[in-house]
Parts: sequence; C-alpha cells; structure tokens
Amino acid sequence: MYPELVREAGAQSAGGMLAPKEPHYPGTAKRAVHIYQSGAQAHQDTWDYKPELVASAGKGADRGRKLLAPQFAFSPKGQSGLPMSEVWENLSTHADDLAVINSMYTDAPAHGPATLIQTTGDFRLPKPSLGSWVVYGLGTENQNLPAFVAMNPGGYPGEGAKNWQSAFMPGAYQGTFVDPTATDIERVIENIRNKFTTASDQRNQLDLLNKINELHKQKRQAEDQLDARIQSYELAYRMQADATEAFDVSRESADVLERYGATAPDPALRAQARQFIIARRLLERGVRFVQVWNGGWDTHNNARATITRNASRIDKPIAAFMTDLKDRGLFEETIIASSTEFGRSSTEDGPGGRSHNARAFSSWLAGGGIKGGQIYGSTDELGAAAVDNKVHVHELHSTILHALGFDSERLTYRNSGRDFRLTDVSGAQPVRSLFA
Repeated sequence: MYPELVREAGAQSAGGMLAPKEPHYPGTAKRAVHIYQSGAQAHQDTWDYKPELVASAGKGADRGRKLLAPQFAFSPKGQSGLPMSEVWENLSTHADDLAVINSMYTDAPAHGPATLIQTTGDFRLPKPSLGSWVVYGLGTENQNLPAFVAMNPGGYPGEGAKNWQSAFMPGAYQGTFVDPTATDIERVIENIRNKFTTASDQRNQLDLLNKINELHKQKRQAEDQLDARIQSYELAYRMQADATEAFDVSRESADVLERYGATAPDPALRAQARQFIIARRLLERGVRFVQVWNGGWDTHNNARATITRNASRIDKPIAAFMTDLKDRGLFEETIIASSTEFGRSSTEDGPGGRSHNARAFSSWLAGGGIKGGQIYGSTDELGAAAVDNKVHVHELHSTILHALGFDSERLTYRNSGRDFRLTDVSGAQPVRSLFA
C-alpha cells in the first residue's frame, strides 16, 4: 500500500491509510505542534539580542535608512541564562526548555511565498504540507479524530488551505481546519452531525457504500483518492461523538481556563487560550500533528506597540500549554516548533517599524528530545543577516522529521514519475546539536 514510503524497517499496520506506522528509526517525539507566528516576527525585538544595535541606533546604514534599536530589553532567564525579551514574561519560565535558532533564513521576502515555504517547503508548486508528511509517515493514534488539525482564530490565515494541503498525496493526509473561537460544535466543524438519520442508519449506509466501493476497486486498479474518500466518510461518522468532547473547552476547570487566559478581558487572548487548550486536548487524544496560528506580526511601523499587543496574546497560552504537557507526561514525547515566515530589518522602515528581511529570523524548538536553554547560530552584530551555523527552512523541517524518527531524504512520495520529499532536492540535514 505504501511503496513510496522508503523504509529500512517497519511497515504499515492494519487499519488503512491513517493506521499507526513505524518511523525509520526510534524518534525522540511521537507527535508535533507547529506554532506559526504569521506576519514575520521581528527577531531583534523578540529573540535575537543585539547590544551593538542598541549602541548604533539612529546611525545611517544601507540605502540611507537609520538603524532602529531593539524595542525591548533582554535579560538572562532560567538556569541556562537564556537571553529573552521582556515581552515573554510567562514563556521565560520555560527558558531552560527552549532551543532558539537565531540563524534562520529563507528564499522569499514576501509574506505569501515565504509562508508556503514554512508550511509546505515550496511556494512555486502545490506541495504536501509539513503536517501531511508527518501523518503520511506516522499515521495517527486516534481513528476517531482527524490526524492533522490546523487552527486559526477567526478564519483562514493568509494562503488559506494551501498551508495544510496534502497536494498530490491522498486527501486523508490533509489537515482539518478548525476555528477555535467557535463554541458550537456545528460551527467548529461544519456538517459533523447528520440531522436526518440515526447513528445506526448511518452505519448501515456506510457499510453498504463500502461494499459498493470495494466491488468498484476489485474491477479496477485501486485508487488512493477512492480510499481517501471512503476514509473521510468513516471519520466523519466516528467524529460525531469524539470531536464534540475533544473541542469542548468548557470541560476544563476554572483554574486551567485562568492559567491559559481564557477568562481574560481581551477577546484575542481568550481566542489564543482556547486554541492552545484545544491543541493540548487533541494531543492527549492521539492527534498526530496540530498547527496553531497567531497573526499580526507585520510591523512596518510602531513595532513596540504591535509586538507588545501580539506577545501579550500568546505568551500566557504558550507557557500554560507547555506546563500542561509536562504535568500530563506529554512534553518529552511532543516536538514543539515555533516559526515565522521571515525576519525584520535592522533599519527603520515606517516610524518605529522594520521592513521585510529574508536573510535572518528566529525560530525555537522545545520538548521531544530537544536540549533546551541554548541558542544555536547567530546573525551579524546588527541582526541583519544570519552568519554562523545558518539554518534554512528545509533544515528546520528536516530537524522536526528527525525528532519524529524520519530521515528527510528517505521519506518520499512518488508522483508523476518522481520521488518527492518535504525538503525537495535541497540535501537538507537535521541540526543534530539541538538534541539532548
């Protein structure tokens, strides 16, 4: 069934496309969370401490623009002394869990293309998303919930469903989008309930449909699209009970809701809190890959106010999420990756803001075997370009796959006569020094 999935050991178990499968080798993580900071988070203000930029602020630089000082103070946090921006008041309590990569770079300085590079590895052609590759390789531990869930408060983010597409892979590997601000299960996942027939009648209909489809497959060469369609019907049927429970944040205690910020006055903070609570509930229930979005990082002017607002809306939820994973024994088996499409200039764009910069930005990893309390790589003294131990987005993807037990060059899918992989022909290797 999976001739395209190149493995030296391990095979697909019974249960269809989404059945749990063994990776190439024992990984340090069993599941993944991708926190996407949409809009291009300014690394100089959030993760990449540049004292020389403080000293040089206001001086002229390239193209006559003046250097803009970091908008926030940094201080050492945790036993490791990890330099962290003051905007991370709550997340700083996890400083010793974070591996910050300050030498990221990418191929495009425009939001749309750079976002697709982050989420799918390519902006030119439709390619399967990171989550689709993970589910294709590992399957899922819960057949009653989607294997891959993508969430963004208020609706689709930029580039929409392309960010969680399965492209030329079967549709079973595509992400299921959820708006975490919705409280009614009918709005969380549309058409989840059948209002016209009972559960037993639905089961009988599905059994008949499966028999018809099986006869169709026996007369013709089996097609992945047909198998995916059959599984989507089955999943929709099973989700009617499990999804209702999994997405019901009201089942959490008042203490949990407060710790995440779900009872805060700011509706945007409440939305992020709900999103991270749902993410934790999904991971607890065996969902393999969860993607959570936080937008608004496009800071061409007035960066201080914008970053203060944005950070305040995710700082508390992320910190509570990580604490909960630890308390529930999930942290060491979950790789958490936070990334953005590109970084920001060290020079001023609009008043108090920064322009696009594909040559430098920051990402961080935690959990899943990651050695925390470290900074990997660096930019030049002004934070304008990555210079030491540079990490391309493909290498970040390879590192995430490595944590899950996959060699990114051997995890392939054959399409149109070619073996494709998430990192394409880049030859990207994982950053092994990030692991404990």
